Amino acid sequence: MKIIRATEYNDMSRKAANIISAQVILYPDSVLGLATGSTPLGVYRQLVDWFRKGDIDFSKVHSVNLDEYVGLAPEHPQSYHYYMNENFFRHINIKPENTNVPNGLAEDIDAECARYDKLIADLGGIDLQLLGIGHTGHIGFNEPDQDFDKMTHKVKLNQKTIEANARFFNSVDEVPKYAITMGIKAIMQAKKILLVANGEGKAEILDRALFGPVAPAVPASILQLHPDVTVVADEAALSVIQKNHPEALM
Repeated sequence: MKIIRATEYNDMSRKAANIISAQVILYPDSVLGLATGSTPLGVYRQLVDWFRKGDIDFSKVHSVNLDEYVGLAPEHPQSYHYYMNENFFRHINIKPENTNVPNGLAEDIDAECARYDKLIADLGGIDLQLLGIGHTGHIGFNEPDQDFDKMTHKVKLNQKTIEANARFFNSVDEVPKYAITMGIKAIMQAKKILLVANGEGKAEILDRALFGPVAPAVPASILQLHPDVTVVADEAALSVIQKNHPEALM
């Protein structure tokens, strides 16, 4: 595992975007696993900027998103379909048919989850998976659980996650209670993983995830067992690690 220290959010975004850019430049037909939420926004803005300058071409890239709320239509302003289109896809030259987000309106959620896993397998797997980390240690919407052995599945969201996401809705009552998410097993099958984190609020859980016991109670802790993980985090998010494990920081 490589941990790269950034000074602040914009520096974190640039350094993470540089890793994704290098992947696409070296391997133009890469399959990118993409994340949503507030943390990756700066990464997407930087990639859009480089695309507009002619530095990166997404025309052969395929994307698969980590998750989607159950019950939200793609055009709903808080759906992850909408998030990806507004913040990334419509600003670059990725082909719409090459972008994939779970269908939160599927009548048969189990069948949708199986379809999504088959889609990823048919693409040859994920070359680089972008992740954030939640306050519960969740990656994607994989909440603290009893085991790691899940592929794409429906999950009931933890109350802390619902409260954290309420800032994107008019009230906490509007936040969906369920989501479709790539499972831990599916995420761990990605060839490379890039985890981004910023802010003091992530410092303790980031330390637990990267240096604590590997246990389903902290879902992100499984990343310690992946052969190719890069973490890019700002100084605030790394403050506990800086105190406890300074030798680990680049």
